[in-house]
Amino acid sequence: MAIYIDHNTRLVVQGLTGSQGRFHGFRNKAYGTNLVAGVTPGKGGTDLDGVPIFDSVAEAVAATGANTSMVFVPPAFAADGILEAAAADGIEIIVAITEGIPAQDEARVYNYVKQTSSSVLIGPNCPGVLSPGKANVGITPPEIALEGSVGVVSRSGTLTYQAIHELTSRGIGQTTCVGIGGDPVPGISFIDVLERFQADDDTEAIVMIGEIGGDAEEQAARFIEQHLTKPVVGYVAGVTAPPGKKMGHAGAIISGSSGTAQAKQSALRAVGVTVVDDPTSIGEAVAALL
Repeated sequence: MAIYIDHNTRLVVQGLTGSQGRFHGFRNKAYGTNLVAGVTPGKGGTDLDGVPIFDSVAEAVAATGANTSMVFVPPAFAADGILEAAAADGIEIIVAITEGIPAQDEARVYNYVKQTSSSVLIGPNCPGVLSPGKANVGITPPEIALEGSVGVVSRSGTLTYQAIHELTSRGIGQTTCVGIGGDPVPGISFIDVLERFQADDDTEAIVMIGEIGGDAEEQAARFIEQHLTKPVVGYVAGVTAPPGKKMGHAGAIISGSSGTAQAKQSALRAVGVTVVDDPTSIGEAVAALL
């Protein structure tokens, strides 16, 4: 069984008429995702290659029964786009691909979604969600994936692709691959995804990819110790990052002695996670566990 998205996903793309929204929205559709609508204010009543365009998410939901939104709205307007999706009755999953959203906007969106909506926000600044053989909502290339029994969750988009490739190259398929994004205020955390993988009967093992900055990996380690019964392979990017430097994602900021890759590795190893030092070893480590 997949988590977050599957054959029942009915996708609306906010920004479908833009170049990136169109490219990835129709790429998702070609994979088999049920793309039912696009949203671009001012273009309602038109269509794009047979997909109807609406002025608002609420109108798209009412007309098509969309239950998942993918946000390809420019950074200055993306926060409002996410809020619009969360306010639309019927949108269960919001996948925000947009990067560069101001942290203050992210905090405002996070609080609104958590406090007033039942929608699940994935991202922003993430590659989205791929359930191989079922649906793809995001920018992850489905050609590298294989349907199977391993769940993948990652803060890094590129390393999400790497982990999927390493698994697939060894004939190890995936249930769902989730990129949670590396911004300071992500919509969901490692714990949210790990909890779903634990409850999923088809997921037999989990790959978790972290990076320097923050304490999300340490929090995940405590959750794994208390609640997970499935084996986990972990990798933490940034072992060689220079001290005091901001690296990569806006969330990859080390403060003093906290947030280092070494500290995260130690926390994960202490609770039984198989931590590899090289992402190319992920497939081998999972094969050994299975």
